[in-house]
Amino acid sequence: MLLTAARGLLAHALPILIAQLASIGMMVVDTAVLGHVSAADLAGLRIGIPAEFFGDGLAPDVRAAVDAALQEFERLGAKLVPISLPRTELSIPVYYIIAPAEASSNLSRFDGVKFGFRADNYTDLNDMYLKTREQGFGHEVKRRIMIGTYVLSHGYYDAYYLQAQKIRRMIADDFQQAFKLCDVIAGPVAPTVAWKLGGHSDPLTDYLADIFTLPASLAGLPGMSLPVGFGAGKMPVGLQLIGNYLSESRLLNVAHRFQQATDWHTAKPQGI
Repeated sequence: MLLTAARGLLAHALPILIAQLASIGMMVVDTAVLGHVSAADLAGLRIGIPAEFFGDGLAPDVRAAVDAALQEFERLGAKLVPISLPRTELSIPVYYIIAPAEASSNLSRFDGVKFGFRADNYTDLNDMYLKTREQGFGHEVKRRIMIGTYVLSHGYYDAYYLQAQKIRRMIADDFQQAFKLCDVIAGPVAPTVAWKLGGHSDPLTDYLADIFTLPASLAGLPGMSLPVGFGAGKMPVGLQLIGNYLSESRLLNVAHRFQQATDWHTAKPQGI
């Protein structure tokens, strides 16, 4: 079925996440080779550490793994620089206004007429529209379509969507100020370890777990995640690296050097 929840989310996420660096291979070295990136020394590299990424909401086991990874970068010659991304907390409400708005607009084409899934049994054209979208979309996609339709509606566009776009610009400006002090930015991928597949179903908690990755997505910056250890339940912990515009090669080099010095990228969670 084409209009599954996963594919629907992909369709609306692409416009806002297109700048995010994709993982081509299992290890960074695969991508580095394809991009002709050398494993240069990290001496003199300035790694920005956002204070907002290491607050009270960060689980102790995640912080321990991330801190250990940052210490490894220091051993490789990098310098840790404290920075601030003051609008980090605003990234969640901003993203969950902009992304659902894009979902509402982009997914309106999936009505069963020209392409995609179409319901089997219907009485007329309107019934086909209703049943196709009811059966074809998952719960999360429907939730985002409803939110997006609301924030784009007359009387709410200026109050929600337009304001969110203005704050998005401010978040991007915060990153540019930070990059005056550092070359790359590092922090945890999520406040907790990865959840077990099928063991979590609270949408609000899911949204809050994105707090560290959404700022870079909203700013259109390249970013990548590196495995740096295990936390509670022997579940993996990720370290994210964020670079400035057009700095993908630097990100790949930094990640490549880390994987040359550690073996976390070859380790597997318990039971996998």
